[in-house]
Amino acid sequence: MALLKVGNTAAAIAQIKVAPSVKDLKQLQNSITAAKVTGRWPDVDVAIIENLALLSAPRLHRSP
Repeated sequence: MALLKVGNTAAAIAQIKVAPSVKDLKQLQNSITAAKVTGRWPDVDVAIIENLALLSAPRLHRSP
């Protein structure tokens, strides 16, 4: 969320792509919703949705 607040969406998307778990992405999504900035960064919203789908696939879970 800090990267988004300073306007560095490219770094935020890079962090989203290496998110360790679905839980982390859901927390970020909830933070964005709570801050009422959903839609402000459409590319970030898409990256969150896509990576949630990828991490939710059973064969693509990353090991700890």
